[in-house]
Amino acid sequence: MGDRETRNHSDMTDFILVGFRVSPELHILLFLLFLLVYAMILLGNLGMMAIIMTDPRLNTPMYFFLGNLSFIDLFYSSVIAPKAMSNFWTESKSISFAGCVAQIFLFALFIVAEGFLLAAMAYDRFIAICNPLLYSVHMSTRLCTQLVAGSYFCGCISSVLQTSMTFTLSFCASRAIDHFYCDSRPLQRLSCSDIFIHKIVSFSLSGIIILPTITVIIVSYMYIVSTVLKIRSTEGRKKAFSTCSSHLGVVSVLYGAVFFMYLTPDRFPELSKLASLCYSLVTPMLNPLIYSLRNKDVRDALSKLLEKKKSSGSFFAFYK
Repeated sequence: MGDRETRNHSDMTDFILVGFRVSPELHILLFLLFLLVYAMILLGNLGMMAIIMTDPRLNTPMYFFLGNLSFIDLFYSSVIAPKAMSNFWTESKSISFAGCVAQIFLFALFIVAEGFLLAAMAYDRFIAICNPLLYSVHMSTRLCTQLVAGSYFCGCISSVLQTSMTFTLSFCASRAIDHFYCDSRPLQRLSCSDIFIHKIVSFSLSGIIILPTITVIIVSYMYIVSTVLKIRSTEGRKKAFSTCSSHLGVVSVLYGAVFFMYLTPDRFPELSKLASLCYSLVTPMLNPLIYSLRNKDVRDALSKLLEKKKSSGSFFAFYK
C-alpha cells in the first residue's frame, strides 16, 4: 500500500497550484490586479535599465548595481506572474514537473542574487560616504563586475542546492501545492519522506545566505550614520542620507517580507502567500518607484529622456 500512496519525483508528471482560496467571482479581480502590478514591474524596471544605459551621467558603480537590481527584479517576477495570471482562467491550474523545477530554480537564483547585490550596494554607499576621496580607487570597474558576478554565482549555487534537495523528496499521492507558485515549503508538505534533515539543511543554507548579507548592510550603515552625524551642515547631512534612503527602503521591504514568510508557521499558509506576494511582485514593482522618486539623478535623467522623446515627436510632426 505504501508503494501505491507514494510517488517519487521521477513518476510525478505535474502539480496543481492551489493559489489563493477565494471565490471564483474574485478571480477576475485578482487577474486584473496581478496584470496591473506586472505591467508596472515591466514598465518600471525596463525604464530604469533604459535610463541607466542611455544617460552617461549615470555611468557610475551605484547605477551599475541599480541596473542589475532592475534586471533581477524583472526576471524573477516574470518567473512567477505569467503563470499565476494564467491560473486564474484555467480549471486545472496545473504546472508541469519541469515547469515547477524551473520556477524553484530560477526564483531561488535571482532572489538570493538580489540579497547579495543589496549587500554590495550597501558597501558601495559606505565607501562613497566614509571614504569619498578613495571611492574611484576602491570601487573600480573590475571590483564592481566581480561583486555582481559573485552575487549571481552565490545565487546559482544556492539554487542548485535548494532545488536538488527539494526534488530528492518522495511525494505523496496528493499533488496540490497550496501556493500560487512552486516553492520548497509547500512542496515539503506533500512529501512522505522524513524532512527533518531537509529542514535543518534549508535553515542552515538560509543562515549562510542571510547572515553575511545582513551583517554587511548593518555594519556599513553603522559606519555611514557615524560619519554623517559628524557632518556639521544640515544640508550636507541631508544630502548624504538621501543617497542611502532609497537603498534602505528596498532592503526593508525585501527582508521584511522574507523574514515574515519564514517566521510564519506552516499552519498559516495564507499568510505565507501574502508575504511571498510582497517579495515576488510588490517589491519588484516598488524598487524602481523608490529609486526614481528618491533619487535626483534618476529624475533628471528621466526628464531629459522624456524631453528628447518629446522633441523627436515634434520634429516628425513638423515634417508630416
